[in-house]
Amino acid sequence: MGKKYLVIGGVAGGASTAARLRRLSEEDEIIMFEKGPDVSFSNCGLPYYLSGTVKKVEDLLLMTPEKFKGQYNIDARVNNEVVAINREKKKVEVKNVLTGKTYQESYDKLILSPGAKAIVPPIPGIDKVNVFTVRNVQDITRLKDAVENLKPKRITVIGGGFIGIEVTENLVEAGYPVTVVEAMPQILGQFDDEMVQVLHKELLDNNVELIVSDKVVSFDKDTVILESGKKLPSEIIVMGIGVTPDSKLAKEAGLKIGKTGGIWVDQNYLTSDPDIYAVGDAIEVYNPIIRDYVHLALAGPAQREARSVADHINNIPVHYPGFIGSSVVKVFGYNAASTGLNERMLQKMDIDYDYVMIIPKDKVGLMPDSEELYFKLLFEKPTGRIIGAQAIGRGIVDKRVDVIATVIAAKGTVDQLRNVELCYAPPFGTAKDVVNFAGYVASNILHKTFQHIPIYKIRELSEQGAFIIDVREKDEWDVAHIVNAKHIPLSEFRKRMDEIPKDQPVYLHCHSGQRSYNACLALLHSGYDFEKVHNISGGFLALCSYEYFRDKTTGRKPIVTEYDFT
Repeated sequence: MGKKYLVIGGVAGGASTAARLRRLSEEDEIIMFEKGPDVSFSNCGLPYYLSGTVKKVEDLLLMTPEKFKGQYNIDARVNNEVVAINREKKKVEVKNVLTGKTYQESYDKLILSPGAKAIVPPIPGIDKVNVFTVRNVQDITRLKDAVENLKPKRITVIGGGFIGIEVTENLVEAGYPVTVVEAMPQILGQFDDEMVQVLHKELLDNNVELIVSDKVVSFDKDTVILESGKKLPSEIIVMGIGVTPDSKLAKEAGLKIGKTGGIWVDQNYLTSDPDIYAVGDAIEVYNPIIRDYVHLALAGPAQREARSVADHINNIPVHYPGFIGSSVVKVFGYNAASTGLNERMLQKMDIDYDYVMIIPKDKVGLMPDSEELYFKLLFEKPTGRIIGAQAIGRGIVDKRVDVIATVIAAKGTVDQLRNVELCYAPPFGTAKDVVNFAGYVASNILHKTFQHIPIYKIRELSEQGAFIIDVREKDEWDVAHIVNAKHIPLSEFRKRMDEIPKDQPVYLHCHSGQRSYNACLALLHSGYDFEKVHNISGGFLALCSYEYFRDKTTGRKPIVTEYDFT
C-alpha cells in the first residue's frame, strides 16, 4: 500500500524532492503546496529578466501544476499556504490564499522546503520610497514593470551580495543608472579584499556608483540617506542585503532550530521529528572544514538534499559529506568563483594557514582570447591541506574552482595538487594548468623555497621607502611603475646584483610574480638572507588592481606612476 507524502514549497528543494519521490515509487500519493502562484521557477535566473537576457517572464517557469500532474502524477497546489503543522495528528492546515478557506491534509511523511526570506530591515522612512525585493517571479515582474513605467533617473541597490550585484548588472545592461550601497568594505564577502578589488574596478568601469563602508540609516521621499550624511536621490530601491531562513512554520510546530536560525536537520535531513524532513534555504548544513553548522542558500546543495530525502524515505542509504560552499557569479565582463574558506574566516577561526596568489593566463598565450586569471589558493599549515580557493577573470574560472572543490572533498594537499591530471589543448588551458601552477607555488611556500608578501602591504612599504625592485623590462617600466622602486630588469639581474643590499629586506616584483620569483631564487642562491628576500604576490598587475578603486573613490595619492592592466 502506498504512502502519503506532503511537500511544503514548490521551488528547487521541494519540487526536486517530489519528483525524486515519484521516480522511486508509483504507488505513493504526493502533494506539493506552494503559497505563490508558480512552482519550479528559475530563482537564480530572475535578475536576467531585467536586462532581456531572459526575454519572457514565462521562460522563468520550468514547470506548471498541469505538467507536474501529467508527467509525474504529483498534485501541485499553487496559491495554497501551509499555515500550521499538527505533529501529534500528523496533519497540516492549508489556506487557499485566493479564497481564504482552510482545510487539512494528513501525511505519512512531511518535507519542509519553505526557502528563505529577503531581509528588509525596518529602516525609518521606508514607506516613503519604492522598495523591491527579488525572490520570486512576482517580485521580478513588479520590479521590471516599475522600472519601465517610472523611467528612473537613479536606482539604488542596497547590498553587494549575489542578488544585489546580479540585479545591478542587469539593470545597467537595460540602460539604467545604478548606485550600489554596501555597509561592509567590499561587495561579495566570499572573496578576499585583494581579489574583490578587480570586481570593484569592473563596476566603476561600467558606470556603477559603488559606495562601500557606508550604510543606509533612513529614507525620505525618493531619497536614500546614508550614515555618512550623503543623500542619494533614487526613485527605485532594491533590497539585496541578503536572505534569512524561513523557519517560522517549523518554530511554531516546535521543531528544533539551529544556531544559524535555520531548521536543524541530521545527516539524513530529518528534523527533530522522525516523520518530518527539511531541505533547501530554510535549513542549516554542516561544513566539514570548519566543523560547524552554517546557513548556505545555494541551489546546488538544495538539489542534493532533495535527492537524499527521497532516497532515505525509500530506504536507500544517504551519504552526507557536508557542504563547503562553492559558488560563481558574473559581474559584467568578469566571472568570479570561490569555494571553501577565505582569509577572514580562517583568521576568525585562528587556523594557521598560508596562501598563494597568481595571475597566469587561463589558456595558452598565443590564443587570441587568452585572459589573465586572478587565482588565490589557501592551505593549512603545516599539513598543506587545501581549504579554499578564489578565481576571477574574463575567461573560464568555474572549472578551476570546481577542481579545487573536488580536491578539498578528497582532503587533498598542495603537493598532490601539483600532480592532478587535467585536460590540455591551447584553446582550453595550459599544459601546466592554473591549478597545477598554484600547487607548485603553494608547495614552494609551504616547504620554504622562497617567501612572499601580500599585495596589501606594498603601499606602506613604498611610503616608508622600502627597497622595492622591479624586474620587468624597460618597455614595461616606461609604461608604469611603483613610485621610488628600483628598476633592475631580469635580463640584467645577475650582472647588477651588487646594486642590491644584503643588510635590509628587499621586495621584488614583475608583471604577475613569476619572473620576480626567479629573481628571488637567484638572490637566495647567491648568499642573500632568506628572511630578507620577498616576492610580491601577484606583481604589478595585482597591485594596480588592488589600489585602483580606493585611489579613485577616496582621492588618495597613487603609489604608481600609472595604472597598467594590460
